[in-house]
Amino acid sequence: MAKRLVTGGTGMVGTAINADLKIGRNDCNLTDWNEVNAFFEKHKPEEVIHTAAKVGGVWSNMHYKGDFFRENVLMNTFVIEAARLHGVKRFLAFLSTCVFPDKVEYPLNPEKIHLGPPHHSNDAYAYAKRMVDVQLRAYREQYGLEYVSVIPTNIYGPHDLFDLENGHVVPTLIHRCFLARERGEDLQVWGTGKPLREFIFSEDVAKLSEWALENYTGIEPLIFSTSEEVSIKTLVEMIVELLNFKGNLVWLSDKPDGQFRKPSDNSKIRAFLPEFEFTPLYEGLKKTIGWFEANYPNVRK
Repeated sequence: MAKRLVTGGTGMVGTAINADLKIGRNDCNLTDWNEVNAFFEKHKPEEVIHTAAKVGGVWSNMHYKGDFFRENVLMNTFVIEAARLHGVKRFLAFLSTCVFPDKVEYPLNPEKIHLGPPHHSNDAYAYAKRMVDVQLRAYREQYGLEYVSVIPTNIYGPHDLFDLENGHVVPTLIHRCFLARERGEDLQVWGTGKPLREFIFSEDVAKLSEWALENYTGIEPLIFSTSEEVSIKTLVEMIVELLNFKGNLVWLSDKPDGQFRKPSDNSKIRAFLPEFEFTPLYEGLKKTIGWFEANYPNVRK
């Protein structure tokens, strides 16, 4: 069996993927070429699933655009180049639905990635992620490498980053709701609750990633999605119920909502895996919240 490396191996998706080597932030600085090159030289992986990224929610993406662009461009460029130089045969990199243009005809599909600028709230991160697609296409054309990429919709699950300010919507809401319950305070939520998102459980993403690494060779990114849209309001109500929060829910409608919706087309993954069963959102949230409460306060936050 080929020796497999997962970057971001201590994170939400990385922990769920089967691999021989898993590296986190403390194992190798992926924004440092010398460290990345030395790691690949020493460990000689034959397969790579590249999940590592600097990620965050609406607030952090709006306030730290330079950091998000620089760190993601560097780590993606260096990891892909090291894989090429050290003879990695199979390579899979993660993109994000934010790579799509803000103004685009729905549903989202890979052919639409470069048709316009992304939403202003996370454009720096989105452009950095778009460059993965550009780099992989260039390497395929010049070096004949069938490296591939995938685009998961909003991933959630155990081992997520439960940062109260800079995290993604699900982990941040879980943490805030938990603290509001424990402190007897109101639960304040940014925005109106009207925006729609597609959520996918981390364990589902791990299974699909392992399949794609071994079986998918297409030049177009492969979308991982349930294609089921859920409003932020519905998401909050599920979290409130599962955490047994009895306090007041306050919507801060003066705060930004972010992009209103970005429905995706999952027909390609469905064509490949028609029998694949996605974890229902309520069930996935129940598992995530159970893990969070069992491991609090020693969660990433």
